[in-house]
Amino acid sequence: MEKQTLKIALAQFAPVWMNRQKTLEKALKYAADAADQGCELVVLGGEAGVPGYPYWLELTDGARFNSPVQKELFAEYSNQAVEIERGDLQIACDLARERKIAIYLGIVEKPVERGESLYAALVFIDQNGEIRSVQRKLVPTYEERLVWAHGDGNGLRVHSLNAFTVGGLNCWENWNPLARAALYGQGEDFHICVFPGGIHNTQDITRFIAKESRSFVASVCCVMRREDFPSETPHLDKILETAPAILSSGGTCLAAPDGEWLIAPLETEEKLVVAEINHQRVREERQNLDIVGHYSRPDVLQLKVSRERQNILKIED
Repeated sequence: MEKQTLKIALAQFAPVWMNRQKTLEKALKYAADAADQGCELVVLGGEAGVPGYPYWLELTDGARFNSPVQKELFAEYSNQAVEIERGDLQIACDLARERKIAIYLGIVEKPVERGESLYAALVFIDQNGEIRSVQRKLVPTYEERLVWAHGDGNGLRVHSLNAFTVGGLNCWENWNPLARAALYGQGEDFHICVFPGGIHNTQDITRFIAKESRSFVASVCCVMRREDFPSETPHLDKILETAPAILSSGGTCLAAPDGEWLIAPLETEEKLVVAEINHQRVREERQNLDIVGHYSRPDVLQLKVSRERQNILKIED
């Protein structure tokens, strides 16, 4: 019989903003700490945790067309984005393999085949150090569309960990019922949400998804305070001119399949929290509601999902 429990860690931290390498190194210290505590899965930071959320947009007139400031900030953001094909995540893969710990990590991805287009992406690395899925955010929210491109369904995948089937989505994707259903329909019973940070984001949706799906649900966030911006940040004076004291206030939490808190939302602090979850609780709560099982009607309602990777070029030799 498969192991029924899963020991997990959720890491809430401030990125070394606009610095891919230093943020990765910081994140992986939390992963190593989680492995030291016997965890089998760690979720590192929130949405776009490496190299950080594009906070400057709403602080520096981000929609101004042909602004030299916006061009320079975007160019540096692109320069610090994660190119998976270049091997930017190899150190994370190596740690996962060496310590036998699976990793979920929120990044800003720059795929080679998409030019300078950037994506908010959630990466899953398995315990063998292999990247198994990269979920590019389907629709960036509001001002995010000024820097992030629309993703696709290629990363709408789930992964087996002991008795659990785990999947995840980026920020407001978690409010998309069809995106959630795409994971539920593949057997998901442990759902990961990543957000930039803020209890306003996590306090309702985390428990709602748990109650809807009768799954364990973790929301993991970043923290960002004025003092967290490195001194070498481009146009730092303009960013800080109107920046609040706290830009991302955390909100990392964990809900059980009945919607009750196992870890209540964390306020603004950098912290690794650890919990052990038991698949028995999923089976108990699905006795009366299983929305892709006995409480579904596939003869009436079905969802079609395309997992084709977005690309402008199709070569036929």
